[in-house]
Amino acid sequence: MNRTRLVLTGLAVAAAIAVSGCDPQPESEGTAASPSTVASSAAPTGGAATTATSAAANDAATVKACADIKKDIKDNAAKVTKAEKIGPPAGHFAVSAQWAAGSAAIVAHSIGANEAVTAAADNIQNEMMGLSDAYNKSADAKPSKKALEAAIKELDTACSAA
Repeated sequence: MNRTRLVLTGLAVAAAIAVSGCDPQPESEGTAASPSTVASSAAPTGGAATTATSAAANDAATVKACADIKKDIKDNAAKVTKAEKIGPPAGHFAVSAQWAAGSAAIVAHSIGANEAVTAAADNIQNEMMGLSDAYNKSADAKPSKKALEAAIKELDTACSAA
């Protein structure tokens, strides 16, 4: 019972971290356009210097997000390996919690990146949460990580294009 509470509390904290990165902004009167639409429609009126500055800022944010996400993936892999050494029956809770925490870090660091990197990070986050769920369901779980590996390759591709 206490372990279940610990896992649920960990997942709640991970969700809170992920949600805290969301910054709801009120939409301007008369427009329902997304921020990216507004930014792209405003760019031509700002001149070439403004466009170059915003593109450079976006590229810098994307490069930083890529570096941070790749670091998060490596750190999480090391922590999962350590948690797996605990072994069943209690170890699967630690592994599940670590996958959930890792997915929250991925989401937090993908904020501000370009669309391709954000989409790839979302795929990684979804795969990590899937692994978390699999480990949480069974102490003897050995879920495949092929989908996660494919999502990481997708991130590598998106980051190399940025």
